[in-house]
Amino acid sequence: MLWSPWSPSVHSCWPVLACPWPRRLRPTRPPHRRATRTLRPQSLPSGHIQGTFELANKEENREKNRYPNILPNDHSRVILSHVDGIPCSDYINASYIDGYKEKNKFIAAQGPKQETVNDFWRMVWEQKAATIVMLTNLKERKEEKCYQYWPDQGCWTYGNIRVSVEDCVVLVDYTIRKFCIQTQLPDGCKAPRLVCQLHFTSWPDFGVPFTPIGMLKFLKKVRTLTPAHAGPTVVHCSAGVGRTGTFIVIDAMMDMMHAEQKVDVFEFVSRIRNQRPQMVQTDMQYTFIYQALLEYYLYGDTELDVSSLEKHLQTLHGAATHFDKVGLEEEFRKLTNVRIMKENMRTGNLPANMKKARVIQIIPYDFNRVILSMKRGQEYTDYINASFIDGYRQKDYFIATQGPLAHTVEDFWRMIWEWKCHAIVMLTEVQEREQDKCYQYWPTEGAVTHGDITIELKSDTLSEAISVRDFLVTFNQPLARQEEQTRLVRQFHFHGWPEIGIPAEGKGMIDLIAAVQKQQQQTGNHPITVHCSAGAGRTGTFIALSNILERVKAEGLLDVFQAVKSLRLQRPHMVQTLEQYEFCYKVVQDFIDIFSDYANFK
Repeated sequence: MLWSPWSPSVHSCWPVLACPWPRRLRPTRPPHRRATRTLRPQSLPSGHIQGTFELANKEENREKNRYPNILPNDHSRVILSHVDGIPCSDYINASYIDGYKEKNKFIAAQGPKQETVNDFWRMVWEQKAATIVMLTNLKERKEEKCYQYWPDQGCWTYGNIRVSVEDCVVLVDYTIRKFCIQTQLPDGCKAPRLVCQLHFTSWPDFGVPFTPIGMLKFLKKVRTLTPAHAGPTVVHCSAGVGRTGTFIVIDAMMDMMHAEQKVDVFEFVSRIRNQRPQMVQTDMQYTFIYQALLEYYLYGDTELDVSSLEKHLQTLHGAATHFDKVGLEEEFRKLTNVRIMKENMRTGNLPANMKKARVIQIIPYDFNRVILSMKRGQEYTDYINASFIDGYRQKDYFIATQGPLAHTVEDFWRMIWEWKCHAIVMLTEVQEREQDKCYQYWPTEGAVTHGDITIELKSDTLSEAISVRDFLVTFNQPLARQEEQTRLVRQFHFHGWPEIGIPAEGKGMIDLIAAVQKQQQQTGNHPITVHCSAGAGRTGTFIALSNILERVKAEGLLDVFQAVKSLRLQRPHMVQTLEQYEFCYKVVQDFIDIFSDYANFK
């Protein structure tokens, strides 16, 4: 069963990726049963027939298994060194798994239990593993999926393995922890080793990730951080078969794609199920593998090191002496392949809510729309045309919204209050070319009241092209005693963006992003509300640049294409024009020129 991505019919064969379960509107479902039922393409062999499980089923080992039906085959299990006086101390619920061409490239393991943590670290040490890939959260739906097998800080000893935390970096889809491990034996300590744990945190507690983008970025980071001559990469979720198998198959099929210009998911899953039964556990996981491979085939690796940006831009603009945008246009055109999921805009398309939209095509998706508290006895009052958007390090870090209309100003301030926003970024003028672009939702002096909320102007200063206004916002209803009644909110109003076109230079945008980030550090990381007129073009460009520059500073890497693509999956038409898309590159180039010491980016 071969699928070649180079087939001319690939676009017709593979429809647009399926929609995820909502993030903020998840339907209630009965909790997962323990890993006893599996869904799989029916013709795939389970792997149970080929192997025996004598060691796993021994009385001494039964408590070491997280799930009684997920066991390693005898022929492919990882064998630990035997500890004198302890029967079956060579057993751990873990199996060797081959890569595309590399034998035993991976160890697929269950998430450690409290009583197997020492064995887990013994395995990491004995197998000379330098990388651990974790694909579950410690708890999901109040059920323990994996025991925390590392210290939060400092060091801890597990059996005779001492583990100390060297570094921890939290990003929106995954966390990277670096550990120094050392064995303490009677004959003295061995030389310490560095082990990197990459913990993917964006796999929902049922289903599969919203989009493969985060997983592909994560997989690339795993490859980058795994030393060439290290032992097997340890991969685990909870049972060590579903998500674990999905990750391993994507990795192997990407290698196959490069080597043979085709993939054979069915054959590879069948093969690794002989090494560990039930690898790739559900039909959704099996489908997700194809979605990830299609994403990779269609868009490839668009990530750049900052040092190669200038050369990349020259390629995009073509070698011609005149300003040729062919490459850039092609890159932007690919973004238009991101389908607008109209079937997931039901709330925004209700007649009562359509009246609240400036531009009827730019409304939020149901799965990440900002929900307000419902006013008693008033239907549809939980709706506002606003979407939660992920930041570089944090989910739902931004709120992208339209400029308020006269009849939605109260909702706008309710949103600011209820979601504890301390920063508003405004990227339009109230009027542009004699057209209303945004209702003035703040007082020019004194105070104004919208519904239950009073906004008082405390200061208004203009610096460069940015007006900074401080508002004292008061909620005029009795609250619980511990809740605050007033709050300071700062508005950053950027005047340097003409209605048609883009800002003349990137420095103003860099200064704006820096000022907003400083405000966030001082007030806690509640969502930043960003708006222009419709809440997509300039709004999307600002959010894209915030995320891109944050990554440039932290990693010395950028991926303008995937940053914008990710936004368009969260709100339609984000970064609306080719000119805005090109501006993202320009601002990054300006940022690098201003801070040209590349040491800052490493």
